[in-house]
Formats: sequence, C-alpha cells, structure tokens
Amino acid sequence: MSNNYPKTLQLHIDGEWIDVGDREIHHVVNPATGKTISDLPKATTADLDRALDAAAKAFPKWRDTPVGERAAVLHKAADLMRERAADIGELMTAEQGKPLPQAIGEVTASASQFDIMAEEAKRCYGRVLVRPTGQNSFVKYQPVGPVAAFSPWNFPVFTPIRKLAPAIAAGCSIILKPAEETPASAIEMMRCLQDAGLPSGVCQIVFGDPSEVSSHLIASDVIRKVSFTGSVPVGKHLMKLAADGMKRTTMELGGHAPVLVFDDCDMEKTLDLVVTGKFRNAGQVCVSPTRFYVQSGIYEKFEKAFTERAIKISVGDGFGGVDMGPLANPRRPEAVGAMVADAKSKGAEVRLGGGGQSDNGFFFDPTVLSHVPLDAKIMNDEPFGPVAVMRPFDTLDEAIEQANRLPLGLAAYAFTENLRTANLVGDAIEAGMVAINNLTVSPGDAPFGGVKESGHGSEDGPDGLKAYMVTKAIHQA
Repeated sequence: MSNNYPKTLQLHIDGEWIDVGDREIHHVVNPATGKTISDLPKATTADLDRALDAAAKAFPKWRDTPVGERAAVLHKAADLMRERAADIGELMTAEQGKPLPQAIGEVTASASQFDIMAEEAKRCYGRVLVRPTGQNSFVKYQPVGPVAAFSPWNFPVFTPIRKLAPAIAAGCSIILKPAEETPASAIEMMRCLQDAGLPSGVCQIVFGDPSEVSSHLIASDVIRKVSFTGSVPVGKHLMKLAADGMKRTTMELGGHAPVLVFDDCDMEKTLDLVVTGKFRNAGQVCVSPTRFYVQSGIYEKFEKAFTERAIKISVGDGFGGVDMGPLANPRRPEAVGAMVADAKSKGAEVRLGGGGQSDNGFFFDPTVLSHVPLDAKIMNDEPFGPVAVMRPFDTLDEAIEQANRLPLGLAAYAFTENLRTANLVGDAIEAGMVAINNLTVSPGDAPFGGVKESGHGSEDGPDGLKAYMVTKAIHQA
C-alpha cells in the first residue's frame, strides 16, 4: 500500500479546508487488508448550511463569469490532474482497491472530461426563430443554479467529474458528496480545481451519513438540480425528495448489461474484449458486461474459452501488479456470494470461482456460471461483482427478448460480423447505450445514461452540459 494516504481527511466549504475537529468520524478502510487507514469528518448540519449559503452566494458571480474564463479554469484543472495522476491514483488504489494502472488511467480519463466540458460550454449555441420584419424570437440556455450531486465509490474520480465538469462549465455552483469509502481521490480532484483558480463557493465537498446529507441538501430552496449515480432504490428515493421542490434531476442508476454473442462473431477478438471488460474494477461497473447470451452453435466453445482466459486473471492487492483487486467493502463479497449460491441452488453450473479468497481483504474469485436459469436472482439483479453468467440462445428474436426482459436498460453489447444483425440489434435493444463489436459506451463526447429503471437524463457531451441548463425563449416585438 502507498504510504502517501493522509491520516486524516477534510471537508471543503467556501474555499476552506475543514478538519475533523469535534465532528463525528467515518473510518476509511483499505479493502485489500480490511484495515482502517484514515479518519474522515462527517459534515454537521451547520456545515451543510454553510455549504448551501456558499453555493447560493457564488452562483450569480460564476454564472456571469465569461465562458472563456470558466473554460480556462477547467483546462488548468485538467492539466494539474494529469501532472498529479500517479499520486491521485495511489490514493484511489489504497481506498478503493482497483489495480494501480487502472486507477491512474481513471484519473487521466477524468481530466479529459474537464477539457471536453470546457469546450462544450463555448459551443452551447441557442437559435433564432423566423419572425416577421421588426420582430425577434430566440432561444438561449442558462445555468440552472446551485446543484447537489451524489456519487458512488466504484469510480471515485470519474463519476464525480461527470457532475462537476458540466455544472462548472455551465456556470452553476455545486455541492458534491462523494462516497465516504473513497474520499481522498475526490478531495485531490478538488485541490486541482482550487489550484486552477476556481473561486471560493463554486464547489464544495462534504461527507456524512448519505441519507442525512441528501435529505438536508435536497430540501433546501437553494438547490435547483440534483444529480445522482447509484442504485435504483436510492435513486427513486432521491427523486421523491426532489419532487417536493420540483427540482430537476439526472439519475444514472443500476444496470445489468446483456451481451449477445452471435455465431458469426470474431470469437478471438470478442473474447479478448469481454473477459478483460468483465473483470475490470472487479466487475464493480454499472455498465459491466454480465448477462452473456451466446448462440447455441458456439456456446460450448465460447464458454470453455472464456473460462480458460478468466482463470488467468490474477487477483490481489492493487499495488501488486495484479489484473483484479478486491471488492470495495465487506458487504460486496457477502452479497455476491449469496447470489452465486442462489444460482447454484437453482441449477446453474459453476465453471470457475464462486467464492471469496481471503479473510484479510474483501476479495472474490473471478467467477463463471453456465446455463443459469432465468429465475436465479443473479439473472435479474445486478451482481456488481466479478461474475459472468451465461445462457445459450437460438434465434435473434430470442436474444432480443432476453436482453430486454428486465426493467433495466443502461448498457448492452452485441458481437456479430453481420451488418443486418448489427443494425437490428442496435435498434431493438432497450438501453441507453449499445456497443456493437466493442465495449466503449462512455467516450466522453457522447451521452451516457439509461432508460426504464436505469434512470433518465444524460451525462457527458453536449447532452450532459445541457442537463445543467434551462431553456429560455425570448420574444421581442
């Protein structure tokens, strides 16, 4: 483990870094060892009120700051993140567990989000409507106002930046609550913004009891927009809170991504992509390829080759040059193990793994389940762990039916060399994002979001920027 992890952490409100003091503490744990590595202060009600006041006061000034100046701050923050990527990556591996190269890669990819949104803000054009001579009607976009944003632990920098970058670019102020499990990397991201010249009050970072923080912030008249990434039940709860104030929401909720593998696919290329993609971040990815529907003619061959590759995935401390680190907290191995046990009890065949690895950290074996029945819990609820579940299919219609049968629709994948099949799959699958012959669903300049119970609204690209803006029509006669 890195020795650079701070022994105590801080809140950031109105440009000030706030120590633990007499506040309640959350113990940050290294998931590779199960040991406490730092103390994190929980924001008090007074802290939250101060954050709201700071966001309210900063908003008018930041809204009126020329877009070029806002963009310059984001570009500078991006440069600083790249310069500090190795240090921030070490913090992320220590607190979240993912292998160090993946952590550093997340930081550099996140920096690009600052750059993308800096430029999108300059291109947020309105439009002029056709009117008789002497009359004018035009449409413009303006920042929605102070934002409350909530992000999870699986991508401690990338997910918060998906909220910070467009909000700041649009001219909003924002209060961000990252996950208490992974605070240090988000705090360092805030330092990059501060060092880049972001004015005090434009961005605050708070931690605490998630329910208490979210209910207090969302109830405030200051907040005009809520952005959340997390589970479906929590997303529904926050939407109900936001409804009381008719606040705008963006909800990026759970997925359970289907992977349709047709018998005409390039099998070697497909395996190279999906095995690596399945076990990236120990499967703790909302768009992780999970439900593998493989055409019957190649099912046995594909399953065997997948398992042979998966058994080579090395697991251990993220600082140890491994392919896969631990799960992020002690709840995850237990939850994933229970889903695997349920599947076995219903007739699924365990081809690989199926259990935990160590009493010290929160490890779980790369796992492959075959011929998983549809009534198994893992076929209906997202495992959010290193488990691939497989079933054969015969026809295209059957594959589409299985892909669409759940009330979730975040990401989906298909592998085929038939252009007609690719076109039909792209149109027919009910998901916010469909990748065909690749796993890229979040390139940064395209909308990222789901349908059905996977949420609404988009992050990334011009759609993600406009999620933090209101549309205004002005008519002159």
